[in-house]
Amino acid sequence: MKIIIVQDRLRSGGTERQSIFLAQAFAAAGHEATLLTFRPGGTLADSVSTGVRHKVLQPVDLGLDWFAPGLLPTLRELAPDVVLCMGRMANCYGGALQRHLPATAMIATMRTGKALPWLFRRSLATVRHIVANSRDASDTLVRTYGVDRSRISVIHNSLVFPPPTSVDRDLTVRAQFGADVNTHVLLCVAMFRPEKNQRELVEIVRGLPAHPPWQLWLAGDGPARAACEQWVAKHDLGARVKFPGFQRDPRPLYQAADYAVHASSSEALSNFLIEAQAYGLPVVAYDAQGIAECFIPDRTGWVIPRGEHDAFRAALTRLMATSPAGRATLAQEASAFARHTFDPQRQCAAYLSLFQTQLA
Repeated sequence: MKIIIVQDRLRSGGTERQSIFLAQAFAAAGHEATLLTFRPGGTLADSVSTGVRHKVLQPVDLGLDWFAPGLLPTLRELAPDVVLCMGRMANCYGGALQRHLPATAMIATMRTGKALPWLFRRSLATVRHIVANSRDASDTLVRTYGVDRSRISVIHNSLVFPPPTSVDRDLTVRAQFGADVNTHVLLCVAMFRPEKNQRELVEIVRGLPAHPPWQLWLAGDGPARAACEQWVAKHDLGARVKFPGFQRDPRPLYQAADYAVHASSSEALSNFLIEAQAYGLPVVAYDAQGIAECFIPDRTGWVIPRGEHDAFRAALTRLMATSPAGRATLAQEASAFARHTFDPQRQCAAYLSLFQTQLA
């Protein structure tokens, strides 16, 4: 098959990582895969392997996520069997592309907890099929946007950074941030956007008891980072809250941390949480679309209603009080669940099977 994945830009988000992963997985499976982006550059632009053709529409970066000059002529020239739209901007074009390219299987994706713009909603009625990356996202399509469930397939995100067979805690990375073997390390890996709520996460953990000792690591970059750092400095939390920055490969942080924490208000399925589970990190997270599908609720992760700071801290306090043997059992169960549920080969095969069905 000739498969094109459309994405506006290769910034450092989870959808962009999934786009690159899927393009490379399709190519490895013997298909002709092209990653088509509107804008050049981006943090992850150099992560595209040589086995995948990367084509860019804007000759120079105009800073416009929505501007896709020559999109339709380019697709006509490339003559794909399947076009997979990833991200909000790409999905806004999906419906019009399907009308102009009726023989192509135009596949939309639902990967966000945000309200969908009008063009996105219009595309949902026209594209050949829709992939939701969580059961919650599928339910939202049916309940909120009136999509027939028969036109939706649920395919979870893939583990972009699958763990080794055995995961041992990395004390070297902990030492870089002043955390020793007795420090409880809470990890959040996410772009610093307002909806990711890193500052609220700091406010939550600020209320934890001083003992046992703990640290919060907020890995990532983005427009909301500077304000969060300033808030941490203003409240003299620099010894407790660390900013490792953007991580092209976050595996060392997963191997060094003890727990995964997330306060995002808008998700579909968190790449960070499924990766953290695969590395054996129990999760405490605010409720959002798809969050409860990232772990086994009340066994390897705990869903907290939004704004319930005391409940969030109580869950963390219980985890910190768990014996080493108990934490090891939790880690094994979390890892086994994530490795199976989000197995990369399994998700890639699900996409390819769907494509074949739609083409038939």
